[in-house]
Amino acid sequence: MTIPKMLSVAGSDSGGGAGIQADIKTGQELGVYTTTAVTALTAQNTVGVQEVFPVSTDFLKAQLEAVLSDIGTDVLKTGMLVSEEHIQVVCHVIDAYSIKNVVVDPVMASTSGSGLLNEAGVTALKETLLPRTTVFTPNIPEALRLTNTHEPITIADLKELAVQLYQFGPDVVVLKGGHFNGDAVDVFYDGTKLELLTEKRIQLTNTHGTGCTFASAIAAELAKGSIPLEAVKRAKVFITEAIRYGLPIGKGNGPTNHAAYKKSR
Repeated sequence: MTIPKMLSVAGSDSGGGAGIQADIKTGQELGVYTTTAVTALTAQNTVGVQEVFPVSTDFLKAQLEAVLSDIGTDVLKTGMLVSEEHIQVVCHVIDAYSIKNVVVDPVMASTSGSGLLNEAGVTALKETLLPRTTVFTPNIPEALRLTNTHEPITIADLKELAVQLYQFGPDVVVLKGGHFNGDAVDVFYDGTKLELLTEKRIQLTNTHGTGCTFASAIAAELAKGSIPLEAVKRAKVFITEAIRYGLPIGKGNGPTNHAAYKKSR
């Protein structure tokens, strides 16, 4: 029996709602075995990130080599990458192990606004990682930081922003519209097809980990053999249900409910 596998390269969230914890939960719910390479330990909760402890590049490489040399992976999904050096390590293993499916969620800042990727890391992301990327999933603030453009006001602006992001080299851009007014509109663009994926906005505050969860759901569907557009559409359903039944935990933004998708089927 072939078991689909996803490798999450991301930070650890002590609050359990985002990072590798979200990726493992998402993979489990979607029938994908999830391995991990931890980029940083974080002290965080639903209120915010209190402290970040990055792992060394040598230890990150050791984790990746341990997983890939034995278990392998169908998809590599990145979340929090702290530095240029971390990104270089990830690019090295993508090439060395000929990893065909790479999902990149840039994770430049936490939901509470804490910075999680330095400027040299942003440059490395654009110049080295994105040309190796299958599906790139920035939100609007991340997209603006990458492109130095203006805040999107119309749907046409969103589309143009997705096209600009595509120039950095990924096969597919999924521009997440969680920060946009009105319905929750994500823009899918693969250089030819430009499609809007729209759901009614759910006005709830338990949204911690939405970006990590959406990206890992895309990665899980790719691991199972879906083409990118189909993977994104299925992931959109998964994250919509996770938000709809978010968990009222903690004093701040509670986490999404990773188990909601199965319960809604």
